[in-house]
Amino acid sequence: MSAETVLNTQELSREEWLSERNKGIGGSDASVILGLNKYKTPFELWLEKTGQSYSEDQGNEAAYFGTLLEDMVAKEFEVRTGKKVRRNNFMLQHPEHEFIMANIDRKVVGENALLECKTASAYLAKDWEDDEIPEPYLVQVQHYLGVTGYEKAYIAVLIGGQRFVWKEIERDEELIDMIFEAEVHFWNYHVLGNNPPALDGSSAAEQYLKERYERSEQNKVVDLGYEFQDKIRHYNELKESIKQLQEQKKQIEHEIKQELEEAEVGHVGTYEVNWKSHERRTVDSKRLKKEFPDIYEKVIKTTVSRPFKVKELV
Repeated sequence: MSAETVLNTQELSREEWLSERNKGIGGSDASVILGLNKYKTPFELWLEKTGQSYSEDQGNEAAYFGTLLEDMVAKEFEVRTGKKVRRNNFMLQHPEHEFIMANIDRKVVGENALLECKTASAYLAKDWEDDEIPEPYLVQVQHYLGVTGYEKAYIAVLIGGQRFVWKEIERDEELIDMIFEAEVHFWNYHVLGNNPPALDGSSAAEQYLKERYERSEQNKVVDLGYEFQDKIRHYNELKESIKQLQEQKKQIEHEIKQELEEAEVGHVGTYEVNWKSHERRTVDSKRLKKEFPDIYEKVIKTTVSRPFKVKELV
């Protein structure tokens, strides 16, 4: 079965393309759903797919330059391999699951194969050594192979703007089945069923809770489930560990500052330390309230907060 063409993306702006992508599950979403993406959680993805937040790709410079350099990576792949590739300007759709989509970078001419183009920081060079391919990209490519029905893929990456690597990836039916099973469940149960995935420690989850439960109900008390006793104990242990680590971090910071004295910059080995003076102008709210009470009342803003505290009852 071959993929179906659902949309010509050539005339779409990046914002329009991202909007269309949120109507289904794309290749870059696969690693998030499988819990393999260190930059985005399933909960954050759920917020995006249900229209409750926007993708961080919007306004992301790394994503912008990655797109800008895609053509250069594709051309270098042609030079290194002698293969020819052509653009694919269409959003493709799985023949059985219309919400599973693919936007492949290039089709390899004369082969039942695709090319995925990437750029990576020099700090991530180890991820590409020998036969290694980062798991999120491997899953993304297998997602594309599953949608298109192609036999194999190539992935080409420009690392740190100065090292070029390309690798061949064979189709893995077992992995594709696992990816699609997870994506079908995520879309049907979480997105269409409006059941959020497990909450995580992301700022998106924090904002979600803040907006959904902005105000407390006065004098309302609930009995927490028994399992929360262990969670609260672990919470307190983590809080104490963080406090100790923060103190250690501060101690090192103070030692460095003492060594810098009045200097703005310090160097050691491959590190540079900055401790520069900055002036910031702010409104003295206490003085404003005292000397100009009428103006103070006009500009004052009321906010609602729900401080979270844990204490042990004796």
